[in-house]
Amino acid sequence: MIRKYSLLVLTALAIGSTISAPAFARGTEMQLNGKGFGPPAFRSFCGRFASLCNTRSGARIVQLTADKRQQLQAVNSTVNSSIKQQSDMQTNGVEDLWTVPTKAGDCEDFAILKKRELLKRGWPAASLLLTVARLPFSNEGHVVLTVRTSDGDLILDNRTNSVRDWSSTSYRYYARQSQKSAGWDRIGKAIPIDVTARLK
Repeated sequence: MIRKYSLLVLTALAIGSTISAPAFARGTEMQLNGKGFGPPAFRSFCGRFASLCNTRSGARIVQLTADKRQQLQAVNSTVNSSIKQQSDMQTNGVEDLWTVPTKAGDCEDFAILKKRELLKRGWPAASLLLTVARLPFSNEGHVVLTVRTSDGDLILDNRTNSVRDWSSTSYRYYARQSQKSAGWDRIGKAIPIDVTARLK
C-alpha cells in the first residue's frame, strides 16, 4: 500500500474530488480535473521500467468485445491468484517500491503486472492507466489499473476478481496516469458514456 502517498498527497487532492457515483447501465468514464500527482515511488519505477509507464501509444479507448472482456477477467483473476499480497517492507525491506512482482507484492505491483500482461496480449498502452484511490473508511492509499473501453472505465483490482466500472466500486479516486503526457490527471466525477459520446 502507498502509505506515504496517502498521508502527503491524498489530502491535498481531496479538494474538489468526489466519491464514486452510482453505477450507470451503460458505464461511465472518469471526468478529469487538471493536473494530478503521482506517488513518489512512481518516478523511480519509470526509470527502471519505462515501457510500463508509457500511456501515449495506440488507441486511448478499446472497443470492448466479448473476447476483450474475457481477457480482462482472465488477467485480473490470474494475477490475483498467482501473486501473494505482501507489503513492500516485507518483500523488499522498504516502505514503498513499485516493481513487477514475481511471487509477492502489494496493490501497485498487482496493477503493474496486469498492465504488462495486457500489453503482451496486444492492448494499447494508452488505454491502460495506473490509478490512485483511497480505501473506504480509511486514509490508506490504493492502486488499481484503469482500462479505458467503449463500455466505460473499468477497474482491475487485487482486492476482487470482478472487473467493474469504476463508478460501481467503493473507492475514492484521486489521480490516474495521463494519456497526453508522462504526468498524472486528477479525477473528478463519473460521466455516463452516452453523455460523453454526445459531447464528442
